[in-house]
Amino acid sequence: MSNRPLAAAGRLVPLLRAGLIAGIVIAAAAYPLVALTGLGAKATAHAVEQKTRVLTTALPAETSYVYAPDGKTVLTMFYEEYRQYTKLSDMSPNIQQAIVAAEDSRFYQHHGVDPKGVVRAFVSNARSGGSQGASTLTMQYVRMALRDSATTPKEVQEATQQTSLRKVKEMRMALDLEKEMSKEQIMERYLNSAYFGHRAYGIYAASEIFFSKTPKDLTPVEAATLAGLVKSPSEYDPADSDQKEATGRRNYVLDRMGQLGYLSPDSAAAAKAEPIRLKLTTPPHDCAAVADKYNSWGFACDYLKNWWSAQPAFGANRLERMDKLRRGGYRIVLSLDPKVQEAAEKNVGSKEATGSPFANGIVVSEPGTGRVKAMAVNRTYSLDLAENPQSSNPEAGPKVKANYPNTVAPLLGGGDLAGYQAGSTFKMFPMLAALDSGMTLSTSFNAPYRYKSSVYDGWAPSNASGAMTGQQTMWSGFGKSVNTYFVWLEEKVGADRAVRLAEQLGLRWRTDVDREQASPAKVKKWGAFTLGVSDATPLEMANAYAAIAADGRYCEAIPVQAIMNRDGTPATYTTPGGIQREVAKPRCRQVVSADAARAATDAARCPTGDTPARGSCGGWSTADSVRGTVGRPVAGKTGTTDSTRSAWFVGYTPELAAASFISDPDNPFNAVGDGQSQIPIKAVAETLRDGLKGTPTRQFTPPSDAIVG
Repeated sequence: MSNRPLAAAGRLVPLLRAGLIAGIVIAAAAYPLVALTGLGAKATAHAVEQKTRVLTTALPAETSYVYAPDGKTVLTMFYEEYRQYTKLSDMSPNIQQAIVAAEDSRFYQHHGVDPKGVVRAFVSNARSGGSQGASTLTMQYVRMALRDSATTPKEVQEATQQTSLRKVKEMRMALDLEKEMSKEQIMERYLNSAYFGHRAYGIYAASEIFFSKTPKDLTPVEAATLAGLVKSPSEYDPADSDQKEATGRRNYVLDRMGQLGYLSPDSAAAAKAEPIRLKLTTPPHDCAAVADKYNSWGFACDYLKNWWSAQPAFGANRLERMDKLRRGGYRIVLSLDPKVQEAAEKNVGSKEATGSPFANGIVVSEPGTGRVKAMAVNRTYSLDLAENPQSSNPEAGPKVKANYPNTVAPLLGGGDLAGYQAGSTFKMFPMLAALDSGMTLSTSFNAPYRYKSSVYDGWAPSNASGAMTGQQTMWSGFGKSVNTYFVWLEEKVGADRAVRLAEQLGLRWRTDVDREQASPAKVKKWGAFTLGVSDATPLEMANAYAAIAADGRYCEAIPVQAIMNRDGTPATYTTPGGIQREVAKPRCRQVVSADAARAATDAARCPTGDTPARGSCGGWSTADSVRGTVGRPVAGKTGTTDSTRSAWFVGYTPELAAASFISDPDNPFNAVGDGQSQIPIKAVAETLRDGLKGTPTRQFTPPSDAIVG
């Protein structure tokens, strides 16, 4: 007896089963409510319709670009998926034709679901036991868009799980989507969403990474190579050494392009004969990439990240905000002034070597806007710590250099480092508080060498030298940095008032000791505040003094000139009062009266060797070379801590305010030498001179007669 009929019947059963299943799937696509019966049909269908509507507007994650102030020079990028959205009109027809040939040859004939493809796939799978797909480009786009728009792990799983229900939903959504969007729109979205390997998401990234060109310039060979990657980026990776799989896949796509009439037989044959010629590019990413060309700009980029993470406009918490930065497609223009930045880099780099344990840094801020114009430090911004011993424990030995020559630590501000004791630069705060409370510049006190405080529980600070004793006013006391005069002045105005004013000018207390001293319970007894025992960053000090230069108008520090959304509109936020404002616009408020600020500036001209408009400095000063170096009206203040563990100078003109420090971040007990303590003075003076070279000289506005006294 022959077994042939039985064998034939055995082969027929899978085919019949495949045909039955294919018919069900096609019916499900055409009549989706039938397919969803028993699954909460109405609710499920409604959910599918809602998701379909979302897909018509949802855009994939896009790379954010950081530009130099010219708005053209790309400094770096932030991305989770490297992608730049590109219009279909900016893509070569070659890539559009290649992707159709590779993935969905009937794309322009079907309406989202290809019944022929479904039947073909089921029959093929039944015969071979394989899993040939039947997804159209539209269905693939639906899957990618659902994945990209997912906000929870569950949504990601639902968008990618291999189930019949997911397939049916994709079909339904693909059919609905093609009623809402044209084939050209779907093609554009698809080519911007697809993953091509090597962190290249979308055709712009793929063209750049593999061929260092734009999608508009792709040849048929290049387009076929990229289109072939979508099926399996790792399997067909053309960057593999032998390129065997990549070439085979590319040739398949070229053959299909010929069969579909996109290429002539001769053109297809010639294209297949060509080798795959890659020109691989690695896009810059994050702040470490900035340093390759603009080293100190890396520190400004790092500050940008810290600033961004604190902006409610970009999310409810740090995680959401940084996610927006990496996925939101923003165009960010830094506020750094190239001329001022170059001056800052030159003048800190030439004063203290990169390999020195002492960090010498400078920050320059713009009065009236708070925009950061320069950030520089004698360090290399780099994640490579191979040259740095791993320990930062001072007891580990004299060769410890955990933050030099390479570091990404926020030494200039904007991070979680406390900063450095700022010394007598803090004398500005009780003086400004006193002037704003009604005291005059002529307020006089016969300052002894040592002064025993009756307010601060018998605390008895002394001056740096006996030459600072005698009758002092705010001009002479500030110019010579007379400790006992300022302790007495702080007693008169109240330490609490001076501390709260410093807070209004942007200072933050980052150490437990400082927070305790600034607390309501202890602030009135914080007599040493005026001597600068608290930690501060150069960013804070430059911005605080910038407010004085701006007639008492404090502006929050801001590292950007502009922030544009992916659609080209300015990024905005809503104020508590319900007003829409641009995120990159200055945020300013009046902290003290203009007259008080002008009076403080008049006194602050004394330390620099400048001549005040209304008073007398009373002889020598602590930084009397500054006026001659800058060559225009300038004010400022020196600061040196006990045992010279850090040295500071904060100086300003009407146009710029700069703060420079020198200290050992690894070992705060390492004393700065006498010669090194002059470095911040020179760094600020020369940076202001060079940064303002060629600009008109502006004068400070003199204070009124009433506040002079």
